[in-house]
This record gives sequence, C-alpha cells and structure tokens, in this order.
Amino acid sequence: MTDPTVSGWPDKPMLALDVETTGLNPESARIVAAATVLVRTDPAPTVTEWLLDPCVAIPAEAAAIHGITTEQAQTLGRRPADVIPEIIDVVTGALGQGHPVVVFRAPYALTVLAREAARNGVEFPAEVAPVIDPSVLDKEAAPFRRGRRTLPALCEHYQVCHDGPNRPVEDALAAARLTWRMTRVHPQFAALDLPTLHARQQTWAAEQAAGLQSYLRRTDPTAVVHGDWPVIPNSKGEQ
Repeated sequence: MTDPTVSGWPDKPMLALDVETTGLNPESARIVAAATVLVRTDPAPTVTEWLLDPCVAIPAEAAAIHGITTEQAQTLGRRPADVIPEIIDVVTGALGQGHPVVVFRAPYALTVLAREAARNGVEFPAEVAPVIDPSVLDKEAAPFRRGRRTLPALCEHYQVCHDGPNRPVEDALAAARLTWRMTRVHPQFAALDLPTLHARQQTWAAEQAAGLQSYLRRTDPTAVVHGDWPVIPNSKGEQ
C-alpha cells in the first residue's frame, strides 16, 4: 500500500471522478453518466465509464448540457443499483491503495454519489479521504482573481488541455491534469502531505462558503451557503 504521507504525491497515481446528472441539487439529482480516470506517469490512464438509466426523466436543460436524453438513457443505460456499487468500489479501491481522489467541486459530485448509494441500498464510505478539489485549491491560491472558475475556465487559466466539457471522461482527465499543473504553479500545495492537504481543504472550503454567504446576504439576507466538504451530511437535505 502506498504511504499517502510521503511527499511527492503529484507525481504518483491519482484517481479522478466526474459525474453528469439530471440537475443541480445534489440532494435530488440522479447520475446519468460517470467516469473514473486513474492517472499515472506511465502507462496510459485507466478509464472506466458508465451510462445509467436514472429511472426518472432527464430534464431538457440537463440533456442540453451533457447530451444524454431520457430515451438514450432508458435504452442504453444500466440500473443504478448495479452501477453505483461499481463506482464506489473503484473509488474506495483507489483510496485503499493510498491514491488521492480528484473531484472538481467535490461536495456536489460526492454528495450526489452518496445519495444515490442511499437510494439504492448501497453502502457509502463513512469517510472519503484524501480528496483533492481543484476548485477549492484555486480559490485558496487566488481568492481575489476575477473571472469564472468553472473547470473549462480554470483549465484555460492554468493552460491545461481540456478535450471537451460535460463529458465525464474528459472532465475527469482535465481535473487530474489541472491538479498536477496547480501544484507546479502553487508549490505550497505539493509541499503538504495528503492527509494535511485534505484537512486544509475542509477548512478552506468552509471559509470560502462563509465568504460567499456574506457576499450574497448583501442582497438576500436569507442566503445560505453550506461549507461542508467533501461530502454534505445527509441531514442537510432529503434524498
């Protein structure tokens, strides 16, 4: 088993995860497609991808983003009860080998996965760690930089190749590339061992959420931004 406390983690294997879903609310969104990409310096990345029938209609606005319609999902997709365990097995397998899991905007993707597990009677890990979230790292490194902070925007900013947004394999691979590149631009992240980096991201994510909530409350006194990371506790919403 790889020791995650050994320095130099950016040049060791990492598993990137991405999901495409039916909506923006992680409490109710269903996974339509997912991919994991195990990135190493050599050989080529190991790609695993899934297409699911979410058992609900895919809204037109979601289909317009990822290109998967309800009919396609029903015809070609597999049952969530069969797929969700496979995704979780890949993630936990990587973590068990000491590999970090890279997830862009982790609280969304991992919470969706956790809720899908609960719906389908699948055990979800009590803790998912270590996780690396490039969106959290970027906001910590450059909190006042103007502009969008989507995955394509950050790939452009850090000069990282992104082969196509809103496709799980391409998004996962881009997130892994982005993570590696950010450790070169911001070496303070690479200097931390993985357990410490995970813990720091929990703190940074909470601080970033508090700052955004304060900003939003200038115009909406009821605005709430949860700072849970990398998974939102189930008590925060309904399945």
